[in-house]
Amino acid sequence: MKTFQWCLVLIAAALIVGGCAAAENTTANDDSDKQGTIVQGNNTFALELYAKLKNADGNLFFSPYSISTALAMTYAGARGRTAEQMADVLRFPIGEPPSHLNSRQLATEFGKLVKDLNARGENGAYELIVANALWGQKGYGFLAEFLELVETHYGGRLNEVDFVEATETSRQTINAWVEKKTNEKIKNLIPKGVLDSMTRLVLTNAIYFKGNWAQQFREDRTREAPFTLSDGKKIDVPMMNQTKKFNYMETETLQALELPYVDNELSMIVLLPKELDGLGELEQSLTLEKVTEWQSKLGKREVIVSIPKFKLTSQFSLAAVLKAMGMADAFSRSANFSGMNGKRDLAISAVIHKAYVDVNEEGTEAAAATAVTMRLTSMVPTDRPPVFRADHPFLFLIRDNQSGSILFIGRLMNPKA
Repeated sequence: MKTFQWCLVLIAAALIVGGCAAAENTTANDDSDKQGTIVQGNNTFALELYAKLKNADGNLFFSPYSISTALAMTYAGARGRTAEQMADVLRFPIGEPPSHLNSRQLATEFGKLVKDLNARGENGAYELIVANALWGQKGYGFLAEFLELVETHYGGRLNEVDFVEATETSRQTINAWVEKKTNEKIKNLIPKGVLDSMTRLVLTNAIYFKGNWAQQFREDRTREAPFTLSDGKKIDVPMMNQTKKFNYMETETLQALELPYVDNELSMIVLLPKELDGLGELEQSLTLEKVTEWQSKLGKREVIVSIPKFKLTSQFSLAAVLKAMGMADAFSRSANFSGMNGKRDLAISAVIHKAYVDVNEEGTEAAAATAVTMRLTSMVPTDRPPVFRADHPFLFLIRDNQSGSILFIGRLMNPKA
């Protein structure tokens, strides 16, 4: 089996060799259309995955971008029905209008998105790092084409380890890489027992984001105030406060606020139900079409903002969820990852994701990691500034405004949990 591991870090979670020449001959508009279609597919998957994970109790936070990236690298080695199921679940625009992408072109364009995020993270006023790596059994014999595709487009270079004779050392090596790439926010991504002597490949993705608010909250204005939990109980939490001009909108049931980070290239968008117990209804209506509609109605105006300081950590084993969404073959004896080694003896054994976020007066720091392991077989007009008081459960997402990618998504049920 193969082991596929990803790591994403964000103050909120990518795909090949052979499409390069074609990509160089396309126009900038064509590239933009292709990447836009990929982003739309990734965001659709993000919200569909959220719909599956929301039934768990309590706070929730993950990086769909990290998960998509890790699985995109895995998809590069998938063939036949396994590839078809993965593309369908992950919403990759393979052979569909307007992009009509093939698997190689998908990797090319997906890789450009990853490289763009890294380039802006290096040169911007915020930290943003997307890192990928392959961890393969030494001497196993992975196909050169697969390794070249992943390294060229995703930057995922092969690191040889020994799962057979040194399983624990291999696990510690991979976890140390994840911890380093996420600025020590994601630790022990792969727990003991996940890897064994049958593991042949782990694919990892890590994303890290740290940015200050474009308009920071003053610490001396943070006050203890009640936050109402879903059961009606009230707890006191530190609430950050400021009155400034922000992008804002509201409907009969919802308020939406955009909090940009420095340079305005990334933002946190907070979706706050007007009813104290309205989060469930909001989650039921959460589709890409609705999120796009709400974002289109955001307009600049002065807003009285109160939002809690909070830190969240979430961890998931996603194999069962992805199977239920339609990716069953990839985890079974029917798996076809012959694009990795020329044989059909590999299947995904686990998909592990862990994420961290810290929201405070200065800004946001977030981290997330994903591991895939493979083994042998409308605004309301008013003269007064609206009050946006996030003192009950709400949804939030961290978005790259340039590409439109949802990098992180979560909900806050209890700031003290």
